[in-house]
Amino acid sequence: MKITGAVLEDIGLERPYVTSEPLKIVELDLDDPGPDEVLIRIRAAGLCHSDLSVVDGNRERPTPMLLGHEASGVVERVGSNVTDLEVGQQVTTVFLPRCGECRNCLTDGKLPCIPGTAANNDGVLVGGHRRLHRAGHEVHHHLGVSGFATHAVVNRRSVVPVDADVPAEIAAVLGCAVLTGGGAVLNAGRPADGDTVMVVGLGGVGMAALLTAISLGKGKVIGVDANPDKLARAGELGADATFTPSDLAEQGIKAPVVIEAAGHPKAFETAVAATDVGGTTVTVGLPSPDARSTISPLVLTAEARTIVGSYLGSAVPSRDIPIYAQLWRDGKLPVEELISGHITLSEINSSLDQLADGRAVRQVILFDR
Repeated sequence: MKITGAVLEDIGLERPYVTSEPLKIVELDLDDPGPDEVLIRIRAAGLCHSDLSVVDGNRERPTPMLLGHEASGVVERVGSNVTDLEVGQQVTTVFLPRCGECRNCLTDGKLPCIPGTAANNDGVLVGGHRRLHRAGHEVHHHLGVSGFATHAVVNRRSVVPVDADVPAEIAAVLGCAVLTGGGAVLNAGRPADGDTVMVVGLGGVGMAALLTAISLGKGKVIGVDANPDKLARAGELGADATFTPSDLAEQGIKAPVVIEAAGHPKAFETAVAATDVGGTTVTVGLPSPDARSTISPLVLTAEARTIVGSYLGSAVPSRDIPIYAQLWRDGKLPVEELISGHITLSEINSSLDQLADGRAVRQVILFDR
């Protein structure tokens, strides 16, 4: 079938992206789903720093590639081996499929799936297939999803059903920002009653971590960012206190659970320095592969500290996404507050500029309007 999508041809083009246009809106051919795959009509897709990191070259991926990994849609067709999804059912995409069988998948979300990671790195679906073509040539998939398009074929393991009462834009954000940020708190940080949770870096993932920490009601929640607008927004969402990194250091403020969600080496250093004796630093941001930070090993030993890496929020998506959906229904997790704007597919390059400038938290493409 013919679809329309945003394809990245060249990595590392100069900004502004509205001028260089790294993403081209083009027509592509999409194959029918294979036996273990589903065809979904995309209804909403979030623009995330993980997309930007491919565009700017911080994440090396094969091109041409149809970007987008945080999306929701409606099932239009299922492969012959897919028996637990129905046509018309809403699903949320997940950017790291889990086979459920490799040794990493047996760690309850702690480690990323081995075949899922390999497929993502190669720009293919689990099973090794590419279902996208343009002018007779294959186009790579982005993290098993390629959600910046009107339709997508994905492996069954790359989607989680979400009830129809959840709006499409909320369902989309559940699959990346909330799953990653929320999981950094719930699955990796695991605050105890009375524990203060500090979040360093208040982008989409960081704000999701902040909201999740607030929803738990364990203790105080602190937001940290260099952007005053984001600090103000964190306060509006219910943070007990907000600080710039410099103010945080000057005042010597620490917390037992600190989430680093900026994906920058200085932010990681800030998070480690702000972690209290016996505390846990959870790093969920994705910096450039050549980024380096400096920390004191003595402090880790003498203060009995822990540093935890958390990919995809250390989540089991089929278990965790329904939990976040229910928290949203119960009014405890206002996911809609993470969405800073709605855009069309044609506005995607200018929206990349807003994301790169730190002027947006989560911009969502709506395909139904």
